[in-house]
Amino acid sequence: MLKRLDKIRFRGQKRDEFLDLAESPNASDSECNDDLLMKPRVSLKDAEELRDPAGPGSISMAAAIQDYQRTESDRLNEVKGHLEIALLEKHFLQEELRKLREETNVETLKQELEKERSKRVDLEQKMNEILKTRLEDSPPPPPKAHGPTESLSSKLWKWLYERFGVYIEDFRFQPEENTVETEEPLSAKRLTENMRRLKRGAKPVTNFMRNLSALSSWHSVYTSAIAFIIYMNAVWHGWAIPMFLFLAILRLSLNYLIAKGWRIQWSIVPEVSEPMEPPKEDLTVSEKFQLVLDVAQKAQNLFGKMSDVLEKIKNLFMWVQPEITQKLYIGLWMAFIASCLLPYKLLGFIIGLYAGIKFFIIDFLFKSCPKLRDKYDTPYIIWKNLPTDPQLKERNSATLNRRLIYASYRSFVQEQAGVPSGIGREEESGRAYSTKRGPFHEVFNLSENERPLPVCENGWRCCLINRDRKMPTDYIRNGVLYVTENYLCFESSSSRSTSSKKNKVIKLQDITDIQKYKVLSVLPGSGMGISIATPSTQKPLVFGAMIHRDEAFDAIFSQYTKIIGRHIAVCGGKSFK
Repeated sequence: MLKRLDKIRFRGQKRDEFLDLAESPNASDSECNDDLLMKPRVSLKDAEELRDPAGPGSISMAAAIQDYQRTESDRLNEVKGHLEIALLEKHFLQEELRKLREETNVETLKQELEKERSKRVDLEQKMNEILKTRLEDSPPPPPKAHGPTESLSSKLWKWLYERFGVYIEDFRFQPEENTVETEEPLSAKRLTENMRRLKRGAKPVTNFMRNLSALSSWHSVYTSAIAFIIYMNAVWHGWAIPMFLFLAILRLSLNYLIAKGWRIQWSIVPEVSEPMEPPKEDLTVSEKFQLVLDVAQKAQNLFGKMSDVLEKIKNLFMWVQPEITQKLYIGLWMAFIASCLLPYKLLGFIIGLYAGIKFFIIDFLFKSCPKLRDKYDTPYIIWKNLPTDPQLKERNSATLNRRLIYASYRSFVQEQAGVPSGIGREEESGRAYSTKRGPFHEVFNLSENERPLPVCENGWRCCLINRDRKMPTDYIRNGVLYVTENYLCFESSSSRSTSSKKNKVIKLQDITDIQKYKVLSVLPGSGMGISIATPSTQKPLVFGAMIHRDEAFDAIFSQYTKIIGRHIAVCGGKSFK
């Protein structure tokens, strides 16, 4: 503390540069005594000159003394302030030290340590008791050599524990730790690097598959002929498995030499070195966006191919195509019966002989003659006809549409064969249907028999998108959509359409295609529109922004199938006559 006070005290200029501080009113006694010992008094001549107002430079000297006294008093006040700050810091540090001691709670830690020590002592006692019980359960030694055998047995147990105790501890069961891997944020650079890593990692596999394909297609006649002769000779003498093992050892040996720096390249198909793209550091926003799109497209295509393969394998084993899975089922039963009846040597000879002929001869013929392959290559036909999940979904939807058309046609035939449907219409003819602009048949210039179906008495609010028009006022029109027995009617809600020029009437029989439509592909869901194609329009008409789109589509499609079924029945009857 004294050293710190000395530093604070002499932080300014050195005291030797100033005059005596004994005359300062703010100086302490100790400071004055120290200065008296260190410095002499002011001389009498100087004192007389100071007292004499007429002396030379008396006025300037008095002003200098007053300034000096002021600066010295300020300096002493500064020293007192630093001293107070130092005392406050000491007080605060003592308080923090006391709080830290209370928080650490050394006494509780000592108590917990004593508890752990007592537990360890208890465990050691239990272990000693267990060892003693094991020694007591062991067969008693002969009476003559009682002492030596006890010492030998204890030494034996000790040696066994020291020798094998470490290995026994490895078999102790411990709970499995569940570690959660942190996911990296999306980064264009990281995505591109991962795609390049995947390509480099799959390169040896793709090269191996390309060499096998070149070997079976006789890309190099001499190489394929030598390989065929060696393979068939090995199969004939029962050396097929040793040959494959020797090839694996040879491949690993070559890889070892390549890793050591040897330049060994052997490939049936010459490898084409792809140029390495230099890493791009400074990219604009558009270039980064295009890079992400390219990588995402490659990833999409790769994942699509992998999904097709996995879905085909799943559908093969799940009897999605029974006629295809039945062939696999019969083949597995035949292989099982052959493995039970035939000796393994003969069975291996047959399998090896068939694999060689299939790989070197049959596959070459099938690759050279695609029509022959489409007719007789059973594995290729099975794999090609296996459906994926999207293909199954499309088939199911097409089958459902055919069933709906057939059901509507059947119901129409039954109606024609039974009671005429005009009776029901006459019962409901007293009901008048009207729109906001007047009677329904007058608004759309239709006959009085045409009225909305019960499912759309109030119509469906929507907007008509006519993509054949270029004017904004004609391109999109808001209104209400109705469906009758023979027509599809759209009433425009424009205030200027006092006449029926902006209304749209489509004959159901003239519709060539009807399907659900999604106007904005960026929005989630399946959309809120219906697309209807007719011969009079170049592009299909779209009825969008329809809240009850599915209900409207089912009603329009069912009425459309009834009209088509009725037309088919009429045309069939005329041709029959």
